[in-house]
Amino acid sequence: MPKMIFINLPVTDLSASTHFYEAIGCAKNEQFSDHQASSMVWSDTITFQLLANDYFATFTPRKIANAQASSEVLIALTRDSREAVDMTVEAGAGAGGQSDVRERLDMGFMYNRCVADPDGHIFEFIWMDMDSAECGSAP
Repeated sequence: MPKMIFINLPVTDLSASTHFYEAIGCAKNEQFSDHQASSMVWSDTITFQLLANDYFATFTPRKIANAQASSEVLIALTRDSREAVDMTVEAGAGAGGQSDVRERLDMGFMYNRCVADPDGHIFEFIWMDMDSAECGSAP
């Protein structure tokens, strides 16, 4: 079995959040989704478990962070091109997210933009020219 990662995120509006994650390229796994959770598959090894706040609270004794007011995590995902980074960020913004919550980063060999989901969780979408980075062209 490959090593996998399941990122559990609290959400206030499960339907709106599901729409956002579909827009950025995830597919909903109905087998592990219901009225309290949406299992959103990014890749064969990465899945976002969107959990309604009340349901999320059953998994932790700690207070749920308000991602609109504080940073709890930055999630970085790669894309195949600069254009794919732009398209993903714009799709997320069009589906209820907020694009460019910080300045774009363009270092030539690496391009990065951010989008926040409807609950404020920040995603960094990154394209990197690994050949340039490996050859020492990177600053």
